[in-house]
Amino acid sequence: MAPFAGWDMPIRYPTDILKEVAAVRRSAGMFDVSHMGRIEFSGTNATAFLNRTLSADVASLRPGRSKYHVICNEAGGIIDDAIVYRLSDTHFLLVVNAGNFTSVESWLARQAVGLCSVNKEVITGRTGMIALQGPKSAETMDRLCPTSASSLRPFRIATTEVAGVPCRVARTGYTGEDGFEIMPPAERTAAVWRSLLEQGAVPCGLGARDVLRLEAGLLLHGNDMTVDNDPWEAGLERFVNLDSPGYVAGAALRKIRDAGPAKRLVGLRMTGRGIARHGHPILADGRRVGTVTSGTHSPTIDANIGMGYVEIQYAEPSTSVEIDIRGRLAAADVASLPFYKRTA
Repeated sequence: MAPFAGWDMPIRYPTDILKEVAAVRRSAGMFDVSHMGRIEFSGTNATAFLNRTLSADVASLRPGRSKYHVICNEAGGIIDDAIVYRLSDTHFLLVVNAGNFTSVESWLARQAVGLCSVNKEVITGRTGMIALQGPKSAETMDRLCPTSASSLRPFRIATTEVAGVPCRVARTGYTGEDGFEIMPPAERTAAVWRSLLEQGAVPCGLGARDVLRLEAGLLLHGNDMTVDNDPWEAGLERFVNLDSPGYVAGAALRKIRDAGPAKRLVGLRMTGRGIARHGHPILADGRRVGTVTSGTHSPTIDANIGMGYVEIQYAEPSTSVEIDIRGRLAAADVASLPFYKRTA
């Protein structure tokens, strides 16, 4: 266990991280992600408000659907990345990272000044959140739900029962695998967890989650992007809608788009000995050209992998670079993301 954003979080369970990663890639693993911030918005101005503050085109979402996006400040810096779910015409759920919850809430509160017909309710403490991930997650859910969970399409959300407990269930996740995020009432979350355990789901901690998301090329805010990064240099420009009227970051992001990024987040595959870690310098042509943001050993592809920002002229896949690992230079190649992609 370790403290994280005010929560006690499991790094691993009594098996080990490699077995947890294998469970998610081959069968089904589950994560307690109740620490994620959950905020509901409702009211006649909720759609316009979220379109003004999020990079997603919320107005185009149909009820029951969701979008991944980034939350940017007026300068185009990434405050957080998040998923917004449209529950009904005037009711939305925003799920944000625990470590950024205070920053996001403060940002949204400032943008909401004067909009009386937008209601905001933080439901993090009233609900739990369990991520069930892996190729057998759908059949596991089908055994526990009265209706077919496997018929729920990706990035959809519905209300159903899981092991007799009323839950919101979304077909989303952070591992690169098929999966579900289950949101039961807080007091019944442990019962849902035990039911999943009885169905063979393997408990997984933050260690496995970090390996899985890096294999899948998924960014971690605070490591691979911060408020000092914009969506174009982070490779997230496809999740930005610049056409929403009044979008607060629109003017800044259009300037960033037109100028083009000076650096770019890339994948790194080690060809020399060692693992690139957060903060390690990236060198090329005898000088520093970037910085590692994340790194680990991937058991799935049996390689040492990472991500980092490099000057734009070094961002092409197969470009040779070196990583300064505590004073020792180790060879690496720039690689396309993701490192791993499921086949079905």
